[in-house]
Amino acid sequence: MIITRTPYRISFFGGGTDYPEWYRANGGSVLSTTINKYSFLTVRQLPEIFDYRYRIRYYEPEEVNTVDAISVPVIREAIRHLRLEQAIDITHHGDLPSRSGVGSSSSFTVSLLHGLYALRNQIKTRRELALAAINLEQNILAESIGSQDQVAAAFGGFNRIDFGGPAEFVCNPLPLAPDTLQELESWVQLFFTGDLRFSEQIAERTRRNIEDRGAVLRDMQALTCTAEQALFADNIAEFARLLNTEWHLKRAMEQSVTNPKIDTIIARGLQAGAVGAKLLGAGGGGFVLFLTPPELQPQVSRAIDLRQVPVLFEHLGSQLIYCDYQDRTKHYD
Repeated sequence: MIITRTPYRISFFGGGTDYPEWYRANGGSVLSTTINKYSFLTVRQLPEIFDYRYRIRYYEPEEVNTVDAISVPVIREAIRHLRLEQAIDITHHGDLPSRSGVGSSSSFTVSLLHGLYALRNQIKTRRELALAAINLEQNILAESIGSQDQVAAAFGGFNRIDFGGPAEFVCNPLPLAPDTLQELESWVQLFFTGDLRFSEQIAERTRRNIEDRGAVLRDMQALTCTAEQALFADNIAEFARLLNTEWHLKRAMEQSVTNPKIDTIIARGLQAGAVGAKLLGAGGGGFVLFLTPPELQPQVSRAIDLRQVPVLFEHLGSQLIYCDYQDRTKHYD
């Protein structure tokens, strides 16, 4: 049996500049961190006693005999792409709801590929995992998705991720003072709106608008640099205020990222003492991020009156946390 653990992420700045349609011509930069909430997968060779070849436990249980019969596209195409021949058993557990803006889809993809490669006796680097996940989601599945989530999930940590050029991306861990990182972590409040959304529909509209939103995307790239400078100056309050500008730019990219409920939540939090706020992910629902001084967080929580999820920053990225070699009977070149 193989068990993988892959973190979810919080994206602070630059979301939208990570679409390949933009960064391959203009470059892009994202500031994000992974958090201590994870996608867990168990992957193993299914014993021959069963009268089916694939047992999947994802949204719905599946027990089928052919790869084509697997209903979950990312699992089906990952197995097909890697040309795995053995019968496979896959089970998923997630710490947070899917479709909630914390990069859960790409976290699952990275975790799945990590486990399937291990089943092939292959251990991939973080960069190889990220590129494989990007290829699977963008090229094989043709999903309307950027490239930041796959990189964050594979690498882990608090990073500036630069996109574009021959390398496709460069993941730069920010060399922040431990006290600065700890203070920023203490300002984070994450609230679940209770609404889940299919982000691909919003992301597709955002991608179609890219050519007409060049000025907004350039402002996002510049803002990422400004926010990074605020952190190096140990100015958490300024970093938090800049988050409001990021939210306004995100809304300018595509109006459907927000709705009256989300606008009300953010307004109440800011009025109660939060310094900065934005909705995570492509929009429409999921988690709202507030950056709030710790002493004001109780009153923000009362004003928001939603389920709050405590999080800490994570620095390890996708990991094989258990690997039983006895299950892996065939070597793949």
